[in-house]
Amino acid sequence: MKYVLLVALVVAALSVGGQIVAAEYTNLLFQDELRDISAQLGNRIGMVAPTSEEELRENVVRRARRHELELDPRQVTTRISGPSGHRVIFIAVDYTAPVNLVMYSFSLHFTPTSTGITF
Repeated sequence: MKYVLLVALVVAALSVGGQIVAAEYTNLLFQDELRDISAQLGNRIGMVAPTSEEELRENVVRRARRHELELDPRQVTTRISGPSGHRVIFIAVDYTAPVNLVMYSFSLHFTPTSTGITF
């Protein structure tokens, strides 16, 4: 009986840990995407830069879907400032990732941000 309880606790701990690690890893990957967007690395390989904050916001939401994150555009804050040759791009996202257990659920809160300057 003790071993069954111990095995159940270990399995539950691994399940919770796996979900938390997966959410943290997804957030790290998404943070890298935000850095790429704010630095506008695409400009250097021939992609067109976003012309408005709304277009930038839509790009962030699209990239989030690649990581299975469903974002509402209101969860994304974007700012573009500065002259054409030296634009400063700021992106901030506020979202939660659910962690579901058998008898209990909770959410992890993430707020990745990124700032980039283009030349």
